[in-house]
Order: sequence, then C-alpha cells, then structure tokens
Amino acid sequence: MLQPEKKKELEQMTLKLRYNLLEMIGVGTAGHLGGSSSLAELVSVLYFYKMNFSADKLKDPNRDRLVLSKGHAALIQYAALVEKGFFPREELKRVKTLRGLLQGHPDCSIPGIEAVTGSLGQGLSISLGMALAARLDKHTSRIYTVMGDGELSEGQLWEAAMATAAFKVDNLTAFVDWNKVQATGTTKDTFDIPDIDKKWAGFGWNVISANGHNIEEIVGAIEKAETVKGRPTVIILDTIKGKAFSFAEGNAAYHNGIFTEETYQQAIRELDAIKAGL
Repeated sequence: MLQPEKKKELEQMTLKLRYNLLEMIGVGTAGHLGGSSSLAELVSVLYFYKMNFSADKLKDPNRDRLVLSKGHAALIQYAALVEKGFFPREELKRVKTLRGLLQGHPDCSIPGIEAVTGSLGQGLSISLGMALAARLDKHTSRIYTVMGDGELSEGQLWEAAMATAAFKVDNLTAFVDWNKVQATGTTKDTFDIPDIDKKWAGFGWNVISANGHNIEEIVGAIEKAETVKGRPTVIILDTIKGKAFSFAEGNAAYHNGIFTEETYQQAIRELDAIKAGL
C-alpha cells in the first residue's frame, strides 16, 4: 500500500521528470514532448518505487527491466535515469548530438537501457524473451514493457501477445499508453483500434485499466498484476498526450514538436504553478 509520504515523493519526482524533459528539448529543436510527458507518472512509479533497479545492479541477473517499446519517448526514460545517477546531468544538454551519449531512441550503449527500440512493435517480443530467460534461470526479475496506443497497429506486437499468453508468462507486465494521439493526428482517425481492453483479453491476457496520471491507481494496478499467476497482465493507462503543458495536451503537433521561446517559457511557468501546489 502506498503511504502518503511516498505518494508525495513520487508526485514531486514526476514534476522533476517533466522539468528534465524541457531541459533536454530546449528551444528551436524538435523533441518528443507529447508521448514522453504522458508517461511521467508511470516512469516515476517504476523507477522510484517498484523496480529492483539501480546503477550498481546493472549486472545483477535478478534486476527488474523496463523495455520502452515506444522508443520515441526515450526522453522520459533519460529523465529518470539521470536522477538515478546512471550518467552525468550535463548529458541532458547533449541529447541527439554527435558529442552526446543520449540518442533519439533507446540504445544499449546508454547505461540503464535494456534494449534497442524505436522500430515500433518489437518491444513486447524482446520483453517476452527476457521474461522466459528469467523463468528458465529461476531469477526473480520482473519485466515491464511500455507500448503506445498507435503502436498497437503493428502485427508483430500481436504475435508476441499470443506467444506471451501461450507460454503463461506471469513475470511480465505490459502497459499501453492510451493517450489517443499519434504522430499525425488522433489514433481514431489514423488507424482506429477500438475496444483494446477486449482485444487483449481475447488474446488471453489479464487486463487492468487505470488513470495514467494518478500515482495511487498506477501503483494499485501494478500490485494487482503481481498477484496474477499463469498469464500475463496488461495495464491500459488512460493518459493525455503532452500532460501538464496546456498548449501540448492532446495536440499532435507536439508529438515531436519544437518550442519557441514563448512556448518554452510558458511550459516552465506551468510546471512552476504545479510545483507551488505540491
């Protein structure tokens, strides 16, 4: 059960992660704000509450693993890893540059990154392999996979979904970031995939739904998933693309958008207002 003090700590960390997003994107360069910010609460819960994962456990076979299948949201993963001490803070200023460590999509050359992702639809297959290996080796690892809702149009993802259920993999928990907007518009208008909860259930998964911006609901959903034996669990997170930035919320232009000086300063002010209320 999540204690009030820990809940507040996670809310503060979520805010810090969003500040880190702004530091990485800056003014005048494109950055995946929308789908990164919609995951801030989940990433905060996983890295700073649930996962057995730290910089001194990179070789520990029992460490938990996070695979960001929607690899274009790598910024939110970097935002957390820097807070956990995986690399120096100055790397945030060098994202997507030749002199920097942090690339536009996750790469295993980056400390703390478990898989190369970015070509959508592959992360669940990778995660299944990790989960099966952990089971064979009798490791205590849990594998967490984060997918986008637009990513659900990829066929390989559903092959992996069938295999994961067929092999009764229960040390894997998947998440769908259901923010309803992808690169060029809404998911409904681009490639409508209705009833995603029923689809996952039809593929043999245990399905849980939660508010992806509510820390307590996310924790509760993950803890419920941990009790399920003999089949995998998917948690569908109802989120808002660009959460916390009024001009970016639900706006496909900020899937990989560019800040002007004006919008950047507005984003800072909006986070400052949230900080004042915590």
